[in-house]
Amino acid sequence: MSHVVESQSSSSSASSSASASKSSPATPASLPWVTRLVSMDTVSRNPNLGLIETVRDELRAAGVEATLTHDSSGKWANLFATIPAHDGETNGGVVLSGHTDVVPVDGQDWESDPFKPEIRGDKLYGRGTCDMKGFIGAALTLVPEMQRTKLAKPIHFALSFDEEVGCAGAPLMLNDLLKRGVKPEGCIVGEPTSMRPIVAHKGINAYQCCVRGQASHSSLTPKGLNAIEYAARLICYIRDMADQFREQGPFDELYDVPFTTAQTSTIVGGNAINTVPAECKFQFEFRNLPTLDPEPIFARIDQYARETLLPKMLREHPSAAIEITRIAAAPGLDSSEQAAITQLVRALTADQDKRKVAYGTEAGLFSLAGIPSIVCGPGDIQQAHRANEFVALDQLVECERFLQKFVHSMSVDAHAR
Repeated sequence: MSHVVESQSSSSSASSSASASKSSPATPASLPWVTRLVSMDTVSRNPNLGLIETVRDELRAAGVEATLTHDSSGKWANLFATIPAHDGETNGGVVLSGHTDVVPVDGQDWESDPFKPEIRGDKLYGRGTCDMKGFIGAALTLVPEMQRTKLAKPIHFALSFDEEVGCAGAPLMLNDLLKRGVKPEGCIVGEPTSMRPIVAHKGINAYQCCVRGQASHSSLTPKGLNAIEYAARLICYIRDMADQFREQGPFDELYDVPFTTAQTSTIVGGNAINTVPAECKFQFEFRNLPTLDPEPIFARIDQYARETLLPKMLREHPSAAIEITRIAAAPGLDSSEQAAITQLVRALTADQDKRKVAYGTEAGLFSLAGIPSIVCGPGDIQQAHRANEFVALDQLVECERFLQKFVHSMSVDAHAR
């Protein structure tokens, strides 16, 4: 098993800067893995297959086989691997889950190369250090300890692609687990929570709308149909819905934003000041409390577009159209306090506080698939997605300690008590 750690250290040029702090008592054992992962540019628009195959090959060298599920192009993949229980059982157990993609760095003012991780002071900087290759690296570092431990139940690894663009990859992996009859008993998603348990988060629902009108010279506006103006009416309707949620709820005060939100985020339309625009495209999203069904929310928007706006547009021009396409959807999470995975993570962190967050994770997908889930990982979410993203070194150390206690909790000795 030493091959895994040695191979990580020797093949990661980024590890050299990390090794400079080896004398520090706060230096995480997981630095070789974390720096290696961060050095791989897995911005969502880029294939992640190189990273996934690297992890697969290292696990295979350690005697752990992994299953990959690819997207239709074969350039992106998820990985699912199992360290069996001492009796060879591979079903049940707990999943350690993380996404391998990261958000772009375009237009951000970085003080160092985002894909050459660098330690400055007590922090490790680089894209993905916080969100969320720190957790993945820490978990992979514990593979030797997992193998040395006489496990009562298996431990699984689930690494996904395209989480940052709407949790597009994980459903393929979950469908594959269902087909293979693999049913874990719980899942820990290691998104950055400062190593505090998160029991609930909102759902994410993202759409693109294309409003089609008719171009004409602006001096002849009655002969055209202004797509931007009708898009604006739909955008204002979405804003009115957002205001209604803000004023009337429902509310859950455990969230930092305690109500369902909605917004329009991008818009493109028109080509000249003196031309009636024939097309306008915009993207919008809403983030629903997990207790609120997202389908009726979208149905209201769709109904307004079809039954109020479109008839008016068709009276102006017969070619009018409004097309709304879903581009991403991820369910919310509302973990049961009675769930074994919730109680386990609370015991391991000695943290009983209830926390809920507005951002989304893949925990909702695992939960929807019948795998009770909770979110807990190193780093502060406020550092994610921004220039000079970092994870504090002591957060990685705390994550490693958490995972060590987790491995022990899965042992025969712990289950015999």
